[in-house]
Amino acid sequence: MLSRVFDFLTAKEAPADRADELELAVAALMIEAARMDNDFSSQERATIERLLAMKFHMPPEEAHALIEQAAEKVHHSTQFFPFTQAICRNLEPEQRTHIIEMLWKVAYADGTLDPHEDMLVRRLAGLIHVPDRERMLARQRALAKLAALKQS
Repeated sequence: MLSRVFDFLTAKEAPADRADELELAVAALMIEAARMDNDFSSQERATIERLLAMKFHMPPEEAHALIEQAAEKVHHSTQFFPFTQAICRNLEPEQRTHIIEMLWKVAYADGTLDPHEDMLVRRLAGLIHVPDRERMLARQRALAKLAALKQS
């Protein structure tokens, strides 16, 4: 019996649990970015759904459900730490930079960057250990992609 308890307590997380944790963390931070200007617009929601579906290779309805689950987590959370730690644990530095690029796309989804959104993305970049230079390059890439979408 003691060996089973020990095995349970020392078991590593299953890969699926780690993936779910990561997906939820990324979705939660995107929701925070969208809500920073006190207006979670339909454009921001659509952007989050599209980005999550692309990043995690999921159908739109799964992305929608993930957003609902993440919104509930954000509502009951008072800090970013669980979300940023999940990202740091599960992603390499260049992948974390991609998350920052995604956050910039959410922040610009409604056509304007609110100072609070800007502050949040800067803060989150620091919390997930993305250097300032990489954060700014991610912002430039996000803006270039958004401009390309508007032209097409």
